[in-house]
Amino acid sequence: MDTNRRHGPSHVKPRTTTTATMKLAFLLSLVTRALAATPAQWRSQSIYFLLTDRFARTDNSTTASCDTNDRQYCGGTWRGIMNQLDYIQGMGFTAIWITPVTAQLEQNTPYGQAFHGYWQQDIYALNSNYGTEDDLKALADALHDRGMYLMVDVVANHMGYYGAADSVDYSVFNPFNSQEYFHSPCFIENYEDQTQVEQCWLGDNSVPLPDLNTTRADVQDYWYDWVGSLVSNYSIDGLRIDTAKHVQKDFWDGFNDAAGVYCVGEIFDGDPAYTCPYQEHLDGVLNYPIYYPLLNAFQSTSGSISDLYNMIETVKSTCADSTLLGNFIENHDNPRFASYTNDMSLAKNVAAFLILSDGIPIIYAGQEQHYSGGNDPSNREATWLSGYSTTSELYTLIAASNALRTHAIGQDEQYLTYLNWPIYQDDSTIAMRKGSDGKQVITILTNAGAGGSSSTLSVPNTGYEAGLALTEVYSCTSVTVDSDGAVPVPMDGGLPRVLYPSAQLEGSGICQ
Repeated sequence: MDTNRRHGPSHVKPRTTTTATMKLAFLLSLVTRALAATPAQWRSQSIYFLLTDRFARTDNSTTASCDTNDRQYCGGTWRGIMNQLDYIQGMGFTAIWITPVTAQLEQNTPYGQAFHGYWQQDIYALNSNYGTEDDLKALADALHDRGMYLMVDVVANHMGYYGAADSVDYSVFNPFNSQEYFHSPCFIENYEDQTQVEQCWLGDNSVPLPDLNTTRADVQDYWYDWVGSLVSNYSIDGLRIDTAKHVQKDFWDGFNDAAGVYCVGEIFDGDPAYTCPYQEHLDGVLNYPIYYPLLNAFQSTSGSISDLYNMIETVKSTCADSTLLGNFIENHDNPRFASYTNDMSLAKNVAAFLILSDGIPIIYAGQEQHYSGGNDPSNREATWLSGYSTTSELYTLIAASNALRTHAIGQDEQYLTYLNWPIYQDDSTIAMRKGSDGKQVITILTNAGAGGSSSTLSVPNTGYEAGLALTEVYSCTSVTVDSDGAVPVPMDGGLPRVLYPSAQLEGSGICQ
């Protein structure tokens, strides 16, 4: 979401539909749905999220300048992403999420250019700064050749304009080229008022984001037809939906159905009582209810572990399916984790939680390089300036975490739907279990930090049988389950620990 945030015809002609055309469209939709990635298939994915403009350039430069404060296009492209798929796949990611692909307002505004993609003006044209139609199709093909998925960000709530809200030239929007398609201008002042949230505008009088009246049948028809075509034309496997809470809930049922792929909505709110009901209309939502207590637990050595422990249980019981939520600690709308603390041990614990708890892991490009940008625009750094190091501490930890998750999924058909069970907590530690008996993953996380002293933690309620040989997969050390079923886990330097039955690792390449 960027709240301060043409090529083609300026309008869309009325469509005429014959019975034969309707039958053909129905048959094509069945084919598309047969090939589409379902929510069940997305459960097993691990997502690398990137801003197209800021991830990789076609020329493969790792020195091209990109000043985040300028808020200008820096030259990232779809071809550039293709050039770095080895880097992404090397961390064990099976999917990428890219920012919106539609054509944007072209002016340089007081908030910079629309490099992020959330100020669209023509939904039927692509953003030429990122490449061509063939480039986007080639990216999808390249991903699919690797067995990876493509998720694309979409915006149905608003368009983008440069100028005062009361003097918008609606003719620049395609297909919504008349004021009648929009709510009357008003900016959201009270986010506790859901009517304002859904009907007033984001942005301000420099860059207003005209809010579409998605209760209108014609607006719905445009969006539903468009999203089905977008998914089909570019072989898209999933959608991330921007500003979903700013649109009435029942709009999303038809949108999700028309897309025919897994859709995860951005509900920018940490209250599960507010956020979870959107999952009755969308396949998944971004896990903001977990984000806040996770950040608070690990941004310092005095964070509350109990609040995180309790929220895990609350989300499980409140959301329709916590295994389809998108887990994150960083994105382009929230400050980087390393902007709160430069403690690498704390960053490792957070990354381990994202990948080994319930839901679909999402790592934001640059997180693996411990980028530390704060609020927008500082958190929108160019990944290429890291040199794409594959030996950084977080890169290797993320790779190890994804490798174990992928292996556990292959070993245990219930792993993905087994609801994460917090089995232990104290003032600085939380332990969690996920998976069937004999194949369970036990994750132990601590906010002791890099200065944490060495100790041995006895972890109860693991479900392991006495005498079972386990491997701690980050250090590749061996431990044995005690006679009472507890596991003695060496803790050192505030690092996360992850246990898995040694016999189940045979042939995996993990710690072998």
